[in-house]
Amino acid sequence: MTSEHLTEVVLPGIVAPEGLKIRHGAVPEAGRGQILIAMEASGVSFAEQQMRRGRYYDQPPFPFVPGYDLVGRVLTTGEGVDPELAGRRVAALVKVGGWASHVVVDAEDAVLVPDGLTAAEAETVVVNGITAWQMLHRRARVRAGQTVLVHGAGGGVGSVLVQLARAAGAEVIGTASPRHHEALRRVGVIPVDYRAGNVASRVRELVPGGVDAVFDHVGGRSVIDSWHLLAPGGTLVSYGSASTRDDTGSKQWPVLKILARTWLWNTLPNGRRAHFYNIWAGRALGKDRFRARLRADLTEVFAAVARGDVSARIAAQLPLAQAAEALRLAESGTATGKVVLTP
Repeated sequence: MTSEHLTEVVLPGIVAPEGLKIRHGAVPEAGRGQILIAMEASGVSFAEQQMRRGRYYDQPPFPFVPGYDLVGRVLTTGEGVDPELAGRRVAALVKVGGWASHVVVDAEDAVLVPDGLTAAEAETVVVNGITAWQMLHRRARVRAGQTVLVHGAGGGVGSVLVQLARAAGAEVIGTASPRHHEALRRVGVIPVDYRAGNVASRVRELVPGGVDAVFDHVGGRSVIDSWHLLAPGGTLVSYGSASTRDDTGSKQWPVLKILARTWLWNTLPNGRRAHFYNIWAGRALGKDRFRARLRADLTEVFAAVARGDVSARIAAQLPLAQAAEALRLAESGTATGKVVLTP
């Protein structure tokens, strides 16, 4: 169903969600090696919440179209692309540009979505699923019988991470606000209320010898506590600085501080490791390896959803024209699951 018009959401500068603009134009064409996707679902992630504040550490200059990832049908294929792709449902990780009715991407960046998953279901696990899978299996290499701590276990990445960790046979402790505790218990996670004061002492009570891995998106003081909760041989994976989202000043500094800490910790002779995870860092390996790994990992995550190991939680679906409400809802902290934009 191609409409002959492009509709896209533009982030014009540092604005409240209501400051987003809707723009119409001509549908772009797929060039050599590219495909044109009719977007069916694009997510609202933490990145866009940071970008609208000018706080995402490598965002493009304003104005730009946000949208970290998307799922949709291939409308047309460019020169050098298998024409059989037309009509297939694919997912793509784009960092920006997803909040549009039509998106052109390199065919190599598209990952086939298996039949049986709706566009919105698949969308819930693109950026969140790749992030969770790579941190769990490529960074921390969590194995059955280990115990892991997941901060923000009710959040986008955290909720996928705890389910993948359980599927891998790990014991999981998850910090979350009380409204998420029942859902976490249902998937076999031990919930800890992060608002009730000292999380570190509660985790120590549960696991006196320390945990095998900690996944921390909070940054700041939390990263230091997380490091001290590790058992010998354990791994800390830091993947953000949510605690500094609303700060003013340098947007790079909180991340640089974490990088400096992880570098220092890794020089200590106690067998523990610290990593700062960034989904794009793998591009240093070369584009082909990065894409192959991304395709393999997202395919694993889609399979986990299809098997029922991971539930695709959709908090709400709103049309592009209501992107402001979607962003406001995602930022409110009251939604459970992914806020999804549709054309």
